[in-house]
Amino acid sequence: MIQKQCAICEKSFVPKTVSSIYCSKKCSDTAYRERKRELKKEEQRKAIASRIPDDRKYISVPETVILFGVAKTTLYRYIRQGRIPAINLGTRLLRLDRTVIEKMFPTREDVSVTKELSEVKLYRLEPEDCYTIGEISKKFGISDSSVYKHIRKFAIPIRQMGKYVYAPKSEIDNIYSSN
Repeated sequence: MIQKQCAICEKSFVPKTVSSIYCSKKCSDTAYRERKRELKKEEQRKAIASRIPDDRKYISVPETVILFGVAKTTLYRYIRQGRIPAINLGTRLLRLDRTVIEKMFPTREDVSVTKELSEVKLYRLEPEDCYTIGEISKKFGISDSSVYKHIRKFAIPIRQMGKYVYAPKSEIDNIYSSN
């Protein structure tokens, strides 16, 4: 039996499927709520960031945190050290020079854009670079139907030549060796 560690509670468990990462429904629900909370925070961040004009030379500390993803404590430390010039206009009216901050910290990338622009993988589907379905099931000790299910689930390209179906060794090894 293959043991995995739960992504939430970090207990060891025997997964029901190859892609299981949570030990129970409770841990799965906790992870779901956390993902939803993070999406909501990201939407709020985008809404606030869209209201900040791009041509403003001096921005506040909270605006800097939102735009550049830098911790507030880091900003205040850099201000104390003199690495970031700041203007104090009164109580809670500290303004930072945007050009200096842009040089120090790259602009925060949107998470959704990086996921959409994933690299296109090129595969060599020649028989010497591939496993047959039978070889996969023998090597990893799973049924042919499970192999086909995982191929569909992970969108692995296949090639049929005669009566054999071939799948790239690199992708198959990535799926089954990560257990």
